Amino acid sequence: MYRDSMIRKELVAASAEPLVLSLLSKGESYGYAIIQEVKARSDGNLQWTDGMLYPVLHRMEHRGLIKSRWGESETGRKRKYYSLKKDGKTAMAKHHEQWSLVHAVLSGLQKEQYV
Repeated sequence: MYRDSMIRKELVAASAEPLVLSLLSKGESYGYAIIQEVKARSDGNLQWTDGMLYPVLHRMEHRGLIKSRWGESETGRKRKYYSLKKDGKTAMAKHHEQWSLVHAVLSGLQKEQYV
């Protein structure tokens, strides 16, 4: 019997970019806030680390999907803020389309098991 409450790292890796793009479509954010938002929205089932998120952000920035700027937090500390670029919006739409297709196929297969 397969019992594993942890989400497989391959699924976490595959979902990181669409999740980040979707969160940034709501507005500018910074790394720690992104990590906390993903944790909250997944009821604690997705617990990203700095070591996982920042390479994803850097790759996305290098590919021109997001941009960053340095700013000051409420406490006066410097913080890097990320926001979505036009190509990021296009990539997000494509990701949503692809994930919707995968979800539809999985849901259909699951329904067939109970017929």
